[in-house]
Amino acid sequence: MYAIIKTGGKQYVVEEGISLVVEKLNEVEVGQEVILNEVLLLTDGDSTTIGKPVVEGASVVAKVVAQKRAPKVLVFKRKPKKGYKKMQGHRQYVTELEITKINA
Repeated sequence: MYAIIKTGGKQYVVEEGISLVVEKLNEVEVGQEVILNEVLLLTDGDSTTIGKPVVEGASVVAKVVAQKRAPKVLVFKRKPKKGYKKMQGHRQYVTELEITKINA
């Protein structure tokens, strides 16, 4: 059984037991369970349910494993023949989830 969920403006394919890194979920702490209600597609073996836009009554339960920061992304700006160089770094806040249950 797997599902396609939407969180943080992105879509993810999830199955029970997998670990997933999503954009930061506010107001959740490590060890807490989160219910994700935006299920776009639900597949259970031979039957598939497609939402319009979401599947009614379906949800995904996940446990928060960590609140952390993603690896650094370097941004380098340069203008040729002018001697202008600028380097910046950015680390995005992310939440690591472990999918525990998919409710149909």
